[in-house]
Amino acid sequence: MKYILSLFILGLIFINPTQAQDFSDLDKSPMDAVIARNNDNSSLARVIYSRPQKKGREIFGELVPYGKIWRTGANEATEITFYDDVEFNGKKVGAGTYTLFTIPKENNWTVILNEDVNVWGAYKYDQSKDVIRTEVKTNETAATVENFSITFRPTDNGANLLMGWDNIYIEIPIKN
Repeated sequence: MKYILSLFILGLIFINPTQAQDFSDLDKSPMDAVIARNNDNSSLARVIYSRPQKKGREIFGELVPYGKIWRTGANEATEITFYDDVEFNGKKVGAGTYTLFTIPKENNWTVILNEDVNVWGAYKYDQSKDVIRTEVKTNETAATVENFSITFRPTDNGANLLMGWDNIYIEIPIKN
């Protein structure tokens, strides 16, 4: 009887791995989030976005065409939340969540905050829902940025929003 019970347990041990969970591959453009805090550690802003990869491709002017609306990342359009009223590149913006679209150009980008949220890509972009549009100059990165990246750089009275990919980045001041 012990022999049969031992065989049964060994059988279960060898059968179990065939029923293991099958986790799918990681998303090719994983979602990420970044948050900026005020000097008192309260929240200033949060960005939720997806991070496409360069993978040897020509990015700006090719994959992301110049002069066309871009979701500013991959998959769902990038969203930015302001926890208080702010100045975004010198323009007043009320507290709330907005979709952050851009129009990349060779020497500058148009950065757009749009009231339409929870949208996929820029396929149904509606310019009539723009809250603000502002121009920022492009800068050259010190090294190639493989994955599209967004971060905040703290300042005395807010933070600068940095977005970069390939060999280009932009910087937008946010003041509270």
